[in-house]
Amino acid sequence: MITADRSRWIALYVLCSGMLMIVLDVTVVNVALPNIQVDLGFSPSSLAWVVNAYLIAFGGLLILAGRLGDLLGRRRTFLFGLAIFSGASILCGLSQSQFMLVIARFVQGCGGALTSAVILGMIVTTFPQPREQAKAIGVFAFVASAGGAVGLLTGGVLTQAVNWHWIFYINVPIGIATAVLARRYVPAEAGTGITANVDVSGALLVTAALMLGVYTIVKPAAEYGWSAGPTLLFAAGAAVLLAAFIGREARAADPLMPLRIFRSRNVCGANIIQTLAAAGMFATFFLGVLYVQQVLHYGPLKIGFAFLPVSVLMGILSVRYAERLSIRFGARRLCASGLSLIALALGVFATAPAGGGYWLRILPALVIIGLGAGLCFPPLMGLAMSGATPQDAGLASGLINTTGQIGGALGLAALATISSARTAHLTAAGRSNAVALTGGYHLGFWIAAALVVTGVGVALTVLETPNAPPPEPDSEVLADSQVPLGHLWVS
Repeated sequence: MITADRSRWIALYVLCSGMLMIVLDVTVVNVALPNIQVDLGFSPSSLAWVVNAYLIAFGGLLILAGRLGDLLGRRRTFLFGLAIFSGASILCGLSQSQFMLVIARFVQGCGGALTSAVILGMIVTTFPQPREQAKAIGVFAFVASAGGAVGLLTGGVLTQAVNWHWIFYINVPIGIATAVLARRYVPAEAGTGITANVDVSGALLVTAALMLGVYTIVKPAAEYGWSAGPTLLFAAGAAVLLAAFIGREARAADPLMPLRIFRSRNVCGANIIQTLAAAGMFATFFLGVLYVQQVLHYGPLKIGFAFLPVSVLMGILSVRYAERLSIRFGARRLCASGLSLIALALGVFATAPAGGGYWLRILPALVIIGLGAGLCFPPLMGLAMSGATPQDAGLASGLINTTGQIGGALGLAALATISSARTAHLTAAGRSNAVALTGGYHLGFWIAAALVVTGVGVALTVLETPNAPPPEPDSEVLADSQVPLGHLWVS
């Protein structure tokens, strides 16, 4: 017989399996892009839309999806998102044309937004006690942050052993199993309901602003540069829509995003840090993968194994130790320490030579970044949710996911552009291809490190550590006995 307490932890694993499916999909697709290009005849420029179509829908709908969870019920929104994501995955796998795949990826992004936006909100309402909540958020943070490295390995295995179609088909049984278990173990929360004053205008404005903003990053900025006319025009349009949305929310009787949520320093600070840290993590998985692929000539499967230590270390820290360390040293201090380690790791990457070996140059950086991310992201997620009321939990969850996606997309576009320009300059100066590529990646890593250092400053000056819970008897024993996470991780 499963007790009510154990049922809550099973619900956590179910929710995290849904998040893992979303996170894996992003990096799995990146590994398979060369095979997709050959089979469907994509040009180099049009191939980017396999990723961009997903990002535009996903990043554009996260805030709306989070608020819909508050209004309609988070479990209902989660299940609806799973159904859309799984159905779109089937269409992606069946695609025999460029048009069909791009449209299916857009729909998949819509499902991914609905699924992932409400998960953190369900976790904080399912685990209201600070100690349990910290442990549960640690599990979620591990899945959300380290899943990318697992995706590299999964993508390499599926692409080499079968074909690229299976990177999408694999989502279907996972989605069905997650939905069945969610209906059994995840409690159904009644939403606040959609009233006659529902903020339709706000929903349209924020969705249009975010979609146009993401489009600006992935299309004109990447192709023409940040100061080009098309980039500035689209960016200005996104800014105008966002300003109109904020104005609308200040006047609406029942706003989609109540501005009261930004009165919390922790909500504001955590979202700023998430934006900056996401740029650093994306640099690790994007520039780092390009370095080992194009300079060290690793294949897809070898790349997956090369980056696996990040996931292992993040899992150990997030699941086993982040909660205890956060209570002992404070969430703000732990967050700043983790960010400092991430910045250090990026600095190590930035000194790797063109002929560097994995064991002496790459592995140390991956170990450091795994430790830093494992320390940083669990308390950061907790701080992002600490200022939200239960009625706004879905919104706060969608917001922290949005800033992570926007920060990652911004950082990725900017760092890729800067790295490419540096590589082109070095090539024109007569440097070898390996040296020119490495020089471009170095500059990208240094800039990413500077962004993360800025995040350290925000953590130390803006964040406030919530009041610690009173000590509990035998807390060390309870930490190990209440949740069989250690056994789950080892198995």
